[in-house]
Amino acid sequence: MPMVVNCAVYENGRRVADLTLDELKDRPRKPGSFVWVGLHEPDEETLSTVQQAFNLHPLAVEDAHRAHQRPKLEQYGDDIFLVLRTAHLGKDNKRELGETHVFAGRGYVVTVRHGASSSYALVRARCEAAPALLKHGEDYVLYSIIDFVIDNYMPLAECLEDAATQVEEQVLSQTAGRETVAQVYRLKKEIMEVRRSVVPVIDMAARLMRPDNPLVDPNIRPYFRDVQDHAIRVVENLDNVRDLLTAAVDAGFAYLSMTQNDVMRRLGAWAAILAVPTAIAGIYGMNFEVMPELRMTFGYPTVVATILVICVVLYRMFRKRGWL
Repeated sequence: MPMVVNCAVYENGRRVADLTLDELKDRPRKPGSFVWVGLHEPDEETLSTVQQAFNLHPLAVEDAHRAHQRPKLEQYGDDIFLVLRTAHLGKDNKRELGETHVFAGRGYVVTVRHGASSSYALVRARCEAAPALLKHGEDYVLYSIIDFVIDNYMPLAECLEDAATQVEEQVLSQTAGRETVAQVYRLKKEIMEVRRSVVPVIDMAARLMRPDNPLVDPNIRPYFRDVQDHAIRVVENLDNVRDLLTAAVDAGFAYLSMTQNDVMRRLGAWAAILAVPTAIAGIYGMNFEVMPELRMTFGYPTVVATILVICVVLYRMFRKRGWL
């Protein structure tokens, strides 16, 4: 994929021209027009060209070049710098996370993608299909990008929910093993990572809705409230999946404890039954010459019969109480 995905000029909500990066600096600035630049893992030289064209803050440019930043919103004067974590479902529903950096100010929007991420061509097409909204300018583009990023978390949350449901079924069907426990750990770790990527967007949307933000038009602020609602819904879905996994683990431990208790009851019952012949045989196994019943004609069968009667009585008693 080329480093410069797209670079276009928009006036009054319509695309009027395509530019190269070298043409950005000399482009005449007009009221109601802005440039939307899309970059994919650009090198230092490309970022430097964009920085000079729009006078971007060097600290923000450094973050965009290095990537691996936490989600955040930083404001440099009237300009905004956003870091968003992106979600992408690859082959076989493999879950991957990437990163997008957004520079926005009067007359420009620059997106810098790193790692796994869906293309923003769909976002650009949607914006260009709604010129009445796109004519608001940079703030509507900023909303569209954030909304697209958050919407891509919806399928990921559903995929995690399906995986958690499968784990729950394994636990309830009593087929869980070591691999199931490892899978629960992996899912919980992934949920925590995804949640850390989405939660900061709630605060970002709140800051963009503030009246003292000069970049966002009052008519666009309700759109950021919609983004905030989407982010809250994703977080709630992730919390529900996490609670489902916790409940499944608790159910698994409860079943294991019940199984162990049942085994212990059975062992205890058999131990009590076997203790009777052991005790009686131990008494008559002592090497004393003067002991009662040693000279009885029917002493041996009497003792054996007594042992059997006691064992049968104990067996029936334990069986009635459900221990056997």
